[in-house]
Amino acid sequence: MAVFTSRFAVLWFFARPHRRVLVFALVLGLIASSMELATPLVTKWVLDTLAVGGSISGPVAALFGLLVVGALIGWWQSVLLGTLAEDIVLGARRHLIARFLSAKVLSLLRKSPGDLVTRVTSDSVLMREAASSSLVGLVNGSVVLVGTLILMAVLDLVLFGVTLAAVAVVAVLFGALMPGIATAQEKAQAALADLGGGTEGTLRAIKTVKAAGAEDRQRDRLFADLDRARNHGVRAVRREAVAWTVSWTGIQAVIIVILALGAARVAAGEMAVSTLVAFLLYAFGLMGPIMELSQNMTALQAGIAAAARIREVDALPREAAGDAHAVDVGPGLALAAVEARYSADARLALAGVTIDVPERGHVALVGPSGAGKTSVMSTVLGFLEPEAGEVRRGGVSYSQLSPRQARAKLAYVEQETPVVPGTVRDNLLFVNPDASDQDVARVLGELGLDSLVAELPDGLDSVLTDTNVSGGQRQRIAIARALLAEPEILLMDEATAQVDGVTEAAIHEAIRRQAKRGAVLTIAHRLSTVVDADRIVVMDGGRVVAQGTHDELLDDSELYRELVAAFRLESAPLR
Repeated sequence: MAVFTSRFAVLWFFARPHRRVLVFALVLGLIASSMELATPLVTKWVLDTLAVGGSISGPVAALFGLLVVGALIGWWQSVLLGTLAEDIVLGARRHLIARFLSAKVLSLLRKSPGDLVTRVTSDSVLMREAASSSLVGLVNGSVVLVGTLILMAVLDLVLFGVTLAAVAVVAVLFGALMPGIATAQEKAQAALADLGGGTEGTLRAIKTVKAAGAEDRQRDRLFADLDRARNHGVRAVRREAVAWTVSWTGIQAVIIVILALGAARVAAGEMAVSTLVAFLLYAFGLMGPIMELSQNMTALQAGIAAAARIREVDALPREAAGDAHAVDVGPGLALAAVEARYSADARLALAGVTIDVPERGHVALVGPSGAGKTSVMSTVLGFLEPEAGEVRRGGVSYSQLSPRQARAKLAYVEQETPVVPGTVRDNLLFVNPDASDQDVARVLGELGLDSLVAELPDGLDSVLTDTNVSGGQRQRIAIARALLAEPEILLMDEATAQVDGVTEAAIHEAIRRQAKRGAVLTIAHRLSTVVDADRIVVMDGGRVVAQGTHDELLDDSELYRELVAAFRLESAPLR
C-alpha cells in the first residue's frame, strides 16, 4: 500500500497544477451521470402515465432533453480531459528533461540514453491517461455506481440485495487481479526501456556492428527485448481480460437473476411492471460504471508503473544550482592533493594529485590507459567530486562555487566530439551565441574549416550530421566551438586524434595562440601534441609521477621514455 501511495503521489505531482480543470471536468461528468441516472425514472414515468391513460408528451420531452444536454456535457468533458492529458504529458516531459540537465553527470552516464529517452516518450504517455481521465473516471464511476445502487434500493430492496451481493463479489475478484496487472505492466515498461537502450547503442555503433558482421547477433538481442516486452504485455492483457470478463459476466448474471426474480414478484403483485423495467434499466446501467471503473483502474495501474520509472529519474542526485556569473573566480587552475573515486566501493581514481595550471601556457597530461588523465578533466569540470584535497579556480575553492560557477570561462573538447543537434552555425555558436561573424570566419580559417563550409550545400546553415563531415572535421568544429568561447582555460581530450598532418599543424598553431592568452590543459596520446607544451605531467595509477618539459622527461622519467618508445605517444621527429 505504501508503494502504491508513493507512486500515486508522483501522478498527483503532475496532475496537481491542473486540479481546477480536473474538478471542473469531474463536475461535468457528474452532471452527465446524473442525467443518465434520471433516465430510468423518467422511463418509469412514461410507463406509469400510459397505465393511467395520460399524455406522455411531457416525459418523452424530458427524455429528449436529458439526451441532448447529456451529449453536450459529455462532449465538453471529453475536450477538457483530452487537453488536460496533453498538458500533463507536456509538464512531465519538461520535468524529466529539466531533471536530466540538472543531474550530476556521472549518475546520468550510468544509465542508458535509450532508457532515459523511453521515460520521456513512452512512460509519459502511459501516465497521461492515468493522471487525467482515469482519476476523473474513477471518481465519476464510483459516484454513478453508488447512485445507481441507492436508486435501486429505493425501487425494490429485495432486488437491490441480489445486486449488491453480485457487485461485492465482482469487486473482490477485480481487486485480487489488480496487483498482477500492475506488475506485468511495470516489467513490460522495463523491457521497452532495455529495447530503447539497446537500439540506441546499436545505431550509434552501426559501423562497428556491420564491420564485425554482427547484425544477426544484435538483431537477436533486440528481438529478445521485444519478446520480453511482448510477453509481459500479454500477461497484463490476459489479466485485464479476466478482470473485464468477471465484471461483464457478473453483471449479466445478476440481470438474469433480477429478471427472473422480478417477474415472479410482478406476477405475485409485489411490484409494478414499471418498477421492474426501471430496475432493469439501472441493472443494465451498472455495466457503464463498472466497466469504467475496470478500465480506469487498469489505466491507473499502467500510469503508476510509469510513475515509478519517472520517480527513478527524480532520485538522480542534482548539481547545486548557481549563477555562472555570480562569483568572479579569476584565471588559473590548481588541484591540491586531490583524491577522488567514482563510487564508494571503487578504488581511487585520483590519489593525491597536485597539478598547477598557470594563467597562461600549455600543460599536457600523458600516461598509460587508466592513469587518471580523464579523471583529472572530470574533476576540473566538476563531474567527479574530490573526497579529499581541493580544486581551485583563481584561488577560489570549488567548495565555494556551484558547478556552473566553476565551469565559467572553461571550454571543453571531448575526444568523441559529439555533434550538437542543429546546423554547423548552431554547433560553432553553442558555447558563445554572441560571437561575431568575423570571429567565426577567423576561427574557421585558422582551423582549415572554411573550405569545408564552402562545400556544404547551405554553408553554415547546413544541418550537421555524422555523414556530411568526417571524424576529423567534426573534431575541428568542436575545437572551433571551444575557441569561439574565448575561454580562460581550454580543456582538450586528445585534440589531434583524428586529423591529418596539415590539420594537425593548424590545431597546434591554434593551441599555441590560445596558450598565449589563456591556459590550455590537454590529454595527449601523440607526441606531436606535447613536445611544445610548457609542462608535461606524467600520470600512472591515479598519481602524478613526473613533471617537466619533453626534453627533461626524456632524461628523468623512465615511464615517459617507455611511452615514447612503445608509441603510446605517437612518435614524431624529436628535437
